[in-house]
Amino acid sequence: MSKGKVWLVGAGPGDVSLITVKGMDCIKYADVLVYDRLVNPELLTFRSETCELINVGKQCDHHPIPQSEINQILVREAKLGKKVTRLKSGDPYVFGRGGEEAEELAKENIPFEVVPGVTSAIGGLAYAGIPVTHRDHASSFHVVTGHLRDGKDPLNWQALAALDGTLVILMGVSNLDYICEQLIKYGRPANTPVGIVMWASRANQRTVTGTLATMAQIAKEQEVKPPALIVVGDVVTLHETLDFSAFLSNPQD
Repeated sequence: MSKGKVWLVGAGPGDVSLITVKGMDCIKYADVLVYDRLVNPELLTFRSETCELINVGKQCDHHPIPQSEINQILVREAKLGKKVTRLKSGDPYVFGRGGEEAEELAKENIPFEVVPGVTSAIGGLAYAGIPVTHRDHASSFHVVTGHLRDGKDPLNWQALAALDGTLVILMGVSNLDYICEQLIKYGRPANTPVGIVMWASRANQRTVTGTLATMAQIAKEQEVKPPALIVVGDVVTLHETLDFSAFLSNPQD
C-alpha cells in the first residue's frame, strides 16, 4: 500500500469563515481529521460521511494525548494510505507545535503540506478592533507565549519591556499577574494600555482593557478565562474606535 499524505492545516482564530479555501478543501476530502480542542466544531461538519474523526485536544496543564502520541497518530494513518488533515486552531507554525509534527513526518518520509491559517495574534486582535501595527502607535509587533514550561520562564522580560512595538502574548492568562509585574519591573510604564480578547472572532468574543498596573485585578473582576490573548501597547487605545463587531455580516447580505 502506498503512503498517504498529511496536511497540517490552520483553522484560523475561530470564525469558520476565516479558514482558507485550501484549508476547507483539506477538510472536505480528508479520510481522517485529527483536530484540536479550540477548532470550531462547525468546521467538522464539512467532512465527508466516511471521514474518521480523532480528537487530540489539549487543555492548559492537561494533555490526555501527549504530543509524541499525536505525532505517531499522523504517521500511522498516513502509512495506511490515508489522506490525513491535521486541523489546528490559528496557524500550524505559531505556537501550534506544527513544526514538531512536520519534523516527525519528514523523519518518517511521509509526504506533507502546511496550509497556513490566520493566527489569533493578528486576526483575533483585528476582530477586537486592535491592529497590531499602526503608523501613529506601533511600527512593529512581537508574539510570545505566556505558558511557562515546567515552571521555567524562558522569556527575556528585560528585552521585551524595552520594545517599542506591540507585544502579543498567547496562552498567558493564567500567568497574567506575573507578566504585568515583569514588564513593569523592567521598565515598561505602569500605565501602558493592555487588552485581553477572549474567544476571538467567535460570537461570544469579549474584550476587556486596562493597564499593566490594573489589568490583573480587572481580569479577576471580569472573570477572564482562556482561551484568550493578551496585547500590550498603545494600539489597545484604538479598540473602541475600530471595533466592528456591530457591523459583522457576510458580503452577500
